[in-house]
Amino acid sequence: MSELAEASGVSAGTIKHYLREGLLGAGEDVVRTSRNMAYYPVGYVERVRLIKRLQEDRYMPLRVIKDVLDDDPARAQALVELEDRILERAAAAGDRRVRVGVDEVRARHALPERMLERLAELGVLTPDARGYDADDVAIIEAMERFRAGGYDERLGFTVYETLRYKEALEPLVREEVRALLGRLAGEVDPDRAAEIVEAGAAPLRELIGAMHSKLLLAELRRARAAAG
Repeated sequence: MSELAEASGVSAGTIKHYLREGLLGAGEDVVRTSRNMAYYPVGYVERVRLIKRLQEDRYMPLRVIKDVLDDDPARAQALVELEDRILERAAAAGDRRVRVGVDEVRARHALPERMLERLAELGVLTPDARGYDADDVAIIEAMERFRAGGYDERLGFTVYETLRYKEALEPLVREEVRALLGRLAGEVDPDRAAEIVEAGAAPLRELIGAMHSKLLLAELRRARAAAG
């Protein structure tokens, strides 16, 4: 047990809890040599690590983890590897992307400082010590065009309008990630899967934009018809 705990980076108490919960199988592979001594299969090391990662990084409850592992442990491992690879590539791309300093953004764009601060408080913008990333700048430019087109405070339009879209997109994105990972994990090499995800980003933005335009027009027509 002490060797298993050291190799997996998880305490003996935690491993014993996993055993009691049936997360490491029925224990038929455990060789007991005495009441207080047993040898565990080498495969337990990776399985314990996987359980801990699913529990801490994915916030999955143990009962769900047990179901996943009982169903297809190899696929669960593939899911973790795929998520890690996508996040690694995203982090590397983020490090390479040029960020625009806060002072430069304020000088180049007409959006009031108070609005920039409020958008950051809402989590719509995510500046750091190096400034704003490309997506932040695109949001700022979109907000400027909104205001130039008449969407301003005099008509009741504020930065809080962005929350409507943020809150609507969050469950959509969660479902998108679930579907992507479910279809790619274990079926495609992690690097190739990450490339597929990256390649879909731009056309997805175009798809959402085009569908939004169609739905907006359809809703205006419906509202006019309802009003007689």
